Amino acid sequence: MQTFVKVALLLVSTVLVSFAQIGQPAAYGPQTLEQRIGHTDPVKAMHQTAVHDGAGAVNFRPLLGLNAVDTNLIFFHRGVIEPKSGIGEHFHNKCEEMFVILDGEAQFTVDGHTSLLKGPVAVPDLMGHAHGIYNATDKPVQWLNINVGMSKAYDAFNLGDSRVGAALDPIPQFISIHFDRSLLKPVAHMGGGTGTVQYRRALAPSVFSTTWSYVDHLLIPPGSTVGPATKATISEVYYVIGGDGEAHIGTETAAIHAGDTIPIRLDEAQTFRNTGSEPLEFLIVGVAKDFAAKDMLLNAPRAR
Repeated sequence: MQTFVKVALLLVSTVLVSFAQIGQPAAYGPQTLEQRIGHTDPVKAMHQTAVHDGAGAVNFRPLLGLNAVDTNLIFFHRGVIEPKSGIGEHFHNKCEEMFVILDGEAQFTVDGHTSLLKGPVAVPDLMGHAHGIYNATDKPVQWLNINVGMSKAYDAFNLGDSRVGAALDPIPQFISIHFDRSLLKPVAHMGGGTGTVQYRRALAPSVFSTTWSYVDHLLIPPGSTVGPATKATISEVYYVIGGDGEAHIGTETAAIHAGDTIPIRLDEAQTFRNTGSEPLEFLIVGVAKDFAAKDMLLNAPRAR
């Protein structure tokens, strides 16, 4: 009996360690910009079943982990929620995340309330609030998961609820944002750039409980640029929703394409250029270095 208990504890410990290590790449030395950029590659995706006691399976991989920026971004995951699959309802008490579906539709749950939302859409899952997601369709759903903490430490508590067959509220009883281009507003010479871009602050600093400070939606037309700009107290992550372009970070330049994730550290000069024939579209996450910096952003006049 004692042997059985020891084996069981070892298995549980191994599972916990494997989940804790997801999104936490090994420490690294100096990297080039190209090495820092996370590239979507379905071939490298991990196949995970019963994620947080959810139904079916999710295929995903970390595009960015703990070392990507110097603020409290814990991970940026990209993957696919398989048909009739999802992530079970669970809590984070020291971090918060945001589920994004880039296409199709999914049932999002926050604090036991579930609603069907069509992509591209995002739901911030705030610290201390139970959340989950379920793909009830027969098609895979393209998915992002972004996590920011009070520190670099990740925590989770599962409720053992897959949310399969949950009753649906016709009006979501939680915050959600649609990446709708019709909501964007023109901004000329953004950050000192060329041309006129389309921009919206989709989620403001007041939404989040951690130092997570905003979620932006940006569209750069062909031939236009944003920047150069430098932020001393905010790190950012640019996820390329669509299009082709060029990122100039610090003294380095790299080509960027749909599915790429570009980390911007504190005080790094940044310029983005659309080098393609279609709009270059970004989801942008901003994380303050501390709460004092976030409060300054919250109280400052709206400017970019």
